[in-house]
Amino acid sequence: MKVFFTNLMSFVGRYLSIPDIGITDVVEILIISFIIYELMLWIKNTRAWMLFKGIVFLLIFVGIAALFNMNTILWIAYKTFNVGVIAVIVVFQPELRRALEQLGRNNIINSFINIDEARINEKVISEKTANEIVKAAFEMGKKKTGALIVIENEVGLSEYERTGIELDAEVSSQLLINIFEHNTPLHDGAVIIKGNRITSATCYLPLSDNMELSKELGTRHRAAVGISEVTDSLTIIVSEETGSVSTAMMGRISRNLDADEVKNKIKDLKMTETEETSSKFKVWKGRKRSK
Repeated sequence: MKVFFTNLMSFVGRYLSIPDIGITDVVEILIISFIIYELMLWIKNTRAWMLFKGIVFLLIFVGIAALFNMNTILWIAYKTFNVGVIAVIVVFQPELRRALEQLGRNNIINSFINIDEARINEKVISEKTANEIVKAAFEMGKKKTGALIVIENEVGLSEYERTGIELDAEVSSQLLINIFEHNTPLHDGAVIIKGNRITSATCYLPLSDNMELSKELGTRHRAAVGISEVTDSLTIIVSEETGSVSTAMMGRISRNLDADEVKNKIKDLKMTETEETSSKFKVWKGRKRSK
């Protein structure tokens, strides 16, 4: 048996060239595999999936043209390729921007970046603020008062705050209800909340062009989905027609929610204060002072 295996290895070594594979090569293969997997997953969850299928079809068509020596088609494909790369970047700029933002929000990267104490503090949402927002939303729902409340998470909303009227007020249900009351100067547009403060009202939001959204949804809901596609914010929508309360986040809308569900959505934000995050912040703050 030993002689058999010796002869087998000798045969394999003579006729098959097996490259030396080290630890670095294995790590490199794993990294490339992970990047390709994440890229394919990102493409599948965006409009780029249809583009990807179109590119595959064109590559097959060009391959057939090359097989039958169709020189004119090959020349057109070669000339189009250089322009096509730039066109893809321009057309899918929002998706590419969102992918880079998600990479920037990665916890591994954030752990190496020193975050300013004031910035953390101003974005923390208290339990009281969450209750006031939920209370206002459902009070307006009972009266069928349309509302659009955007809660900032990690991605800043300064560019959208500038489209409205600047405010600096503590969040309260009475104030939110008064802002969205019909025929008041601030009722049209969205309110932006950062931490426990209302920073701006009557803000304009980008409309989503997602063709998969229900035709029942009006401008208010499309604006909520639109801002959730380009930031990690949570938007609460109160329907003027039905009085139902919905939320939009990460390009997805959740409709006809109850008070507990909306409150849980707010609690799921990374900058929401819970007992655990509050204690961690106090410990971190104490270490900072001791230095």
